[in-house]
Order: sequence, then C-alpha cells, then structure tokens
Amino acid sequence: MWPVGLFYTIESRYKFEKGQAYVICPNHTSYLDIMLIYISIPVYFHTMGKAELKKVPLFRKFFDRMNIPVNRKSKVDSHRALLRAESDVSKGISVTLFPEGTIHHNGPVMGRFKNGPFHIAISKQVPIVPVTFLNNWVLLPDDFEHRIGGPGLARVIIHEPIETKGMTEADMDTLKQRVYEVIDRPIRARYPKWFKR
Repeated sequence: MWPVGLFYTIESRYKFEKGQAYVICPNHTSYLDIMLIYISIPVYFHTMGKAELKKVPLFRKFFDRMNIPVNRKSKVDSHRALLRAESDVSKGISVTLFPEGTIHHNGPVMGRFKNGPFHIAISKQVPIVPVTFLNNWVLLPDDFEHRIGGPGLARVIIHEPIETKGMTEADMDTLKQRVYEVIDRPIRARYPKWFKR
C-alpha cells in the first residue's frame, strides 16, 4: 500500500482469543477493505467474496487458499458457500463476511445487511466481531465517476465481539441491528452531514 501513498491505523478494542472461531463483519465501501481485513485481523480466517475476484491478479493469491468464492447470481452456489463457511467455523476457523454483500455507492452510508453472517454466528453459537472501515470510501472509491480518491491514512476500528450464545433464529433481526449500530456509530460521528441528507 505504501508505494501509492496509502497507510493505515488500527484501533483494536479487543484481543482475539486463540482457538476461538469468530464471524467477522466489516462494512464494505472499497476494494481497499479486502486488503485491510488481512492486515487488521490477527487470527487465521477465511473470507467469503464474489467469485469474480479470482480473475483479479491482486486478489487471486488470497482466493486460492484463504477464501470462499461465491457466485452471487446463483442461489445454489450462495447456499453452498454458506455451508462451507459453517463448516470452517465448526473446525475452529474464523470467517469474514461483508454483511452488505457488495460495495454500495452511497459514500459512508451502509447498505442493508443480509442474513448470512448472522445465521452462521447463531447456528454455530460463535461471537460476531464488528469492524468499521472509516474512510476507505474516500481513499480508494469504487465509484470513480463521482470520487477520485488519493493517498492518505486508512482508519480501521475492531470492535468488541457480540456474543450469540443462547440466541436462536428468532433473534436474527435484533442481532443484525445491534451489529449495524456498532459499525455505524463511528461513521456517523465522522461524517454527520451525510446522514442529514
């Protein structure tokens, strides 16, 4: 990252426990998120991501060994990827899923969360770790029509995990809302004008 003037700072509010599997949930505003998740999380994990990334030279190496590719246009493939993620968690391997499912072109404002990460966390009774990428959308925007990007300091916040022990599928919406609010709080504090539109 540094040859193109991109640096990072990580505010970690939690020390990961060895041997504990987690479902890691970051917001998704930039391709920079994918690189920074590997830098930021200090435990071994697999990432679920769109299969098209296997065609990108920068990401192909990661997808060969550490990722769960998913064809989002296929319900069968999506279900198969979720089963693979559940299997990984059962083996003690943490998984990272972007709960929005894709990059949204709405600045720092997050999109609606999908059920996948929360279903896995509840079914396997493992903690969810919310992660906030505060300003990747400014540094490396996916929407070059409206934003240019440039060098700077990427800010990452790793929040304390949210326990799911004792939760059932009936608690899914409450859990989703709680994770959303934890990720969203520092974004709203940093970019209040975006939320007054």
